[in-house]
Amino acid sequence: MDIRSKLKLSQNVALIAGTFCTVVALLLLLNYWQVSGNDPIESKALLALVERLKQDSNNAELIAEIRNYDLLARKAYFNSQWQVRTGAYMLLFGSIVLVIALTVYYSLKSKIEIPEKVLENEITGRILAQKWLVVIGGVVFVSAFAASFATENHLERFGLDAALAEASVETLDEGIEIIEVGDAVIVEPADAAAEEVVTSVAAAAEPAKEEVVKEAGSPAEPRAVAALTAENIKEHHNSFRGPHGQGIIYHRNIPTKWDGPSGSNILWKVAVPKHGYNSPVVWGNQIFVAGADNQGREVYSFNRTDGKLMWTAKADNIQGSPSSLPRVTEDTGLAAPTVTTDGQRVFAIFATGDVMALDMSGKRLWARNLGVPDNHYGHSSSLITLDNKLFIQYDTNKGGKVLALNVATGETIWETTRAAKISWASPVLAQVDGKYQLVLTADPIVAGYDIQTGKELWSVKCMMGEVGPSVGYSNGVVYAANEYAKMVAIDVKSQNILWEQDMYLPEAASPLAHNGMVVVATSYGVVACYDSKTGEQYWEHDIGKTIYSSPIFAEGKIYMMDNDGTMRIYEFGKVMKLIAENKLGEHAGTTPAFANGRIYIRSDENLYCIGK
Repeated sequence: MDIRSKLKLSQNVALIAGTFCTVVALLLLLNYWQVSGNDPIESKALLALVERLKQDSNNAELIAEIRNYDLLARKAYFNSQWQVRTGAYMLLFGSIVLVIALTVYYSLKSKIEIPEKVLENEITGRILAQKWLVVIGGVVFVSAFAASFATENHLERFGLDAALAEASVETLDEGIEIIEVGDAVIVEPADAAAEEVVTSVAAAAEPAKEEVVKEAGSPAEPRAVAALTAENIKEHHNSFRGPHGQGIIYHRNIPTKWDGPSGSNILWKVAVPKHGYNSPVVWGNQIFVAGADNQGREVYSFNRTDGKLMWTAKADNIQGSPSSLPRVTEDTGLAAPTVTTDGQRVFAIFATGDVMALDMSGKRLWARNLGVPDNHYGHSSSLITLDNKLFIQYDTNKGGKVLALNVATGETIWETTRAAKISWASPVLAQVDGKYQLVLTADPIVAGYDIQTGKELWSVKCMMGEVGPSVGYSNGVVYAANEYAKMVAIDVKSQNILWEQDMYLPEAASPLAHNGMVVVATSYGVVACYDSKTGEQYWEHDIGKTIYSSPIFAEGKIYMMDNDGTMRIYEFGKVMKLIAENKLGEHAGTTPAFANGRIYIRSDENLYCIGK
């Protein structure tokens, strides 16, 4: 290539790069103008719908409209954030190419023949035009860069930050601090000497203890019990997504045909007193769920045979519990976390930060408050237990941490601070080289922790956004995914990412990993199956319905329920084969529980037992 060809090439590259930079810069400025004037959290349209709902609280169509609007708003918001970041990098890349191309162009031009004579005023005009072009281009590029960094992240300021800025703190003579945050009044002892005063004030405000004894029985003395084994956990369904939270069911004779509206194969149906998005848990002849509203928080035990309510235990009179309820969204609520049981005790946690233990007859053993979660949707991380420890993932806007409590006393055995942001995912127990570890996912890390000490064993920085799905686990590989991020397969021993994909990503449903395959379900209604070793997609099925429930493996089949309450059953294989579609007849976004010959589904209002 001769010098003139090189000159022409560099000129064309500079022209293309300049045009590219100009377009990207203008798009960034337009995006900044649009986002800066639009708060996705305080949308006028959404607020108007909420006001309408206050007037007509039983309008199912309006509730569905609000949910769909909120989902679309969040999708649009995170898509806009991604566009801003990507645009900034593209602008930087284009600018570098432009500078290099112009440098080459003028360097080559100076080596060509002596330029023709040009009148002085023409030279002056060219110089002036070039200066204005550089100034205008510079202003556009700098403004675009500034806009990309100045674009406001509304979610970071959503929650209690504004209220805390206006909080008033008054120290009384007794050494007690009264902190007013909005309508909430929190009484804290400023020092150890004031603790007695706080205790006496709290005791005076509590109802008579006799009433509590009538509801849940008197506290029993803590007693040691045998640690759970893998075998007796497999015989039950003691946590969210079943044994160890992995979504793998070992029961037999699971039904595949039923119909809620006609009552076909519906053995019983019972109303749950208070609403909650937590899933059923089964141990022996008991089914446990939790519920909550503005009047109270409760745990229920139903008879697995006939559905009769066996007992109700209230989560009240807990020291440190907030005097006013935290702000939560309707699709999370105050009782989103699923309870867990070790066969001797039942453990529950609520959006208030209250955690408690009950014996199998509903008597309270202990209760404590972990501090109100700073969470702009509501706390939803479910509990899990093993080796006489209760594990709690507590990732909030104030920082991440994971705790292990003594199941007998509620005392903290260990607490580990995490380099993670807020998360709505739940912990999963994974056996690696014969030892169990706790696997957690959040923004930005997926990490494993020693269940005995809480030590972080490994960590991979690979997630982003508002992480809701828990991980899948199979044969030493962890599968983590989140909408608007990606899905990754992580080898626990080497901490290497084996593969990743960003085609179909879940918002709430957790990945199911088993026997060489991984199944994911998106919030917009696509179920997809991948090869667990390579990430190759085997099949997909677009059902067109919202999915929050997690896929479950049982007897060679995938059980997948959408939010309308329709359960689709697939053959667990490399080719998509739909075996059955079964309608419940009402909205249900929770994950079912299983027992031999039975499926238990919690809808918005009822608890169902399905079988032959």
